[in-house]
Amino acid sequence: MMKDFDYQVVVVGSGAGGAMAAYTLAKAGHKVLMLEAGRDYDPKTETPMFKTNGQAPLMGAGNVDKDFGFYDATVDGGWTVPNEPYTTGKDSDFLWWRARMLGGRTNHWGRYSLRFSEHDFKGKSRDGLGADWPFEYQELAPWYDKTEALVGICGTNTGLDDMPDSAEGVLQPPPKPRVPELLVAAAAKKLGIPAVPMHRAVLTRPKDDRQACFYATPCGHGCSIGAAFQTTTSLIPMALATGNLKIITDAMVRKVDVDSKGKVNGLTYVDKKTSQDIKIPAKVVILAASACESARLLLNSKSEHHPNGLANSSMQVGRNIMDSTGTGLGAHIPALEGRPIYNEDGHTANHLFIPWWGHKSQTKGELDFPRGYHFELGTGFRAPGAGVSGDLQGYGKSLKEQAKKHYGAGVYLALRGEMLPNEHCYMEIDEAVRDKWGIPVAKFHWKWSEHELKQVEHGLKTAKAILETMGATFTEPLPSAEQAILKGGQIIHEVGSTRMGESPKESVTNQYGQTWDCDNVFVMDAGVFASNPHKNCTLTIMTLAMRNATWLAEQLTNGEL
Repeated sequence: MMKDFDYQVVVVGSGAGGAMAAYTLAKAGHKVLMLEAGRDYDPKTETPMFKTNGQAPLMGAGNVDKDFGFYDATVDGGWTVPNEPYTTGKDSDFLWWRARMLGGRTNHWGRYSLRFSEHDFKGKSRDGLGADWPFEYQELAPWYDKTEALVGICGTNTGLDDMPDSAEGVLQPPPKPRVPELLVAAAAKKLGIPAVPMHRAVLTRPKDDRQACFYATPCGHGCSIGAAFQTTTSLIPMALATGNLKIITDAMVRKVDVDSKGKVNGLTYVDKKTSQDIKIPAKVVILAASACESARLLLNSKSEHHPNGLANSSMQVGRNIMDSTGTGLGAHIPALEGRPIYNEDGHTANHLFIPWWGHKSQTKGELDFPRGYHFELGTGFRAPGAGVSGDLQGYGKSLKEQAKKHYGAGVYLALRGEMLPNEHCYMEIDEAVRDKWGIPVAKFHWKWSEHELKQVEHGLKTAKAILETMGATFTEPLPSAEQAILKGGQIIHEVGSTRMGESPKESVTNQYGQTWDCDNVFVMDAGVFASNPHKNCTLTIMTLAMRNATWLAEQLTNGEL
């Protein structure tokens, strides 16, 4: 096949960064070869979007093979991937999510699409912690507009300092708030905290050949009509339509190859169907295999000229790993009992959320932790699962009446917050353990700092105050932050392992994701993030990939590479 396809760029990975980079380059007229470690996947024929929990074993409950439920869109992946282990250091608890399928994690993600703000890009300049990004928000704003318009984001401009506005006409209308969400908003307002429409990569109006959401099926099942964004229904088909993209699936990249002078000139991948190593030449390589997979690949690409791993003269590959903090608090709200039952599905995730409201308080020194967090709301009438909420008593008719009365009366506030990098959170190669393909595995080290624990403590107290304002009562004390915070990697927002910067001594890439050591190797996944704001990283991964691939396309056109 490749004899008839004179590609200029090899992209490793088909998720948010890889697919956006491939689409951008292909549209600009450059031929791209994409390698995907997982199998081929067609959401139009494979997505179980209309399946209900009642049709699944254990009412669709999650298990080690399907962490997010029996009908979750992820196939051949999760926190446990057969034949592909990873290890952790002493006293470290870290979970590493991988999706071995075309489209990667975009088949599964929550579709939350919040822009980073000026506060997020220059956090170190404000509080002296972590690292600044090598550019300002205003430089990225036009690229956010282009990405949001292409992907299809619903939401509204709020004017809040944590939510930069999109250009006029970019956002699609958000769905109406649910009744419990309006109750949360009213309670939060009494405490001086805003609640506004969530921004999500879900179409509420048709776009191109993708249909608008019809508010009937869980986004986590995947979306065959393309309403819930995933690269397999948009960027990949659009790139293929240019005639400038070819894809090889089941291609597990073993290493990036160099010539006798240390110049990158190709890759070696394992054909998982035959277990044979295949070497291919490459003029330019883009790594977009996910933050930790790309770092693993660089560290495993040692050579005479790169003894510490490729692009690792700074010794920063694998360092600075950050995830989002995660915890939450829920309660039963008596005011929501016995509501007339109706369809409240919407686009299945929260229609309203609570953005970070504390920038001014931090400036005044009123908070004992840096950076911020937000609350995602879990409430409303949902399809029943294996569990029944509420303190139900008795049996028979009275039990049934209690269950119906309590249905839809629960409210859960899920905290997602910013983590700062620290010296205890990093990955390296475990030379003693190899995967099925003989590739040394990643070994993770992890420890939350006092910054994250104080943030979680503040968040739990705030969530309790909001729920109590709604009428909830608590008979037990709040858990400690150490007890409440989720494990590293559990929010699946790991970033920073190949971070960008202004100096080759302190970073792996420049602002375009181009590695300082190898000018024909780029990283276009979340590994390049200099910080990890409390917002989902996927929108910014795609925005950076569009911007950086556009720059790369210009370099190729001008003969600079």
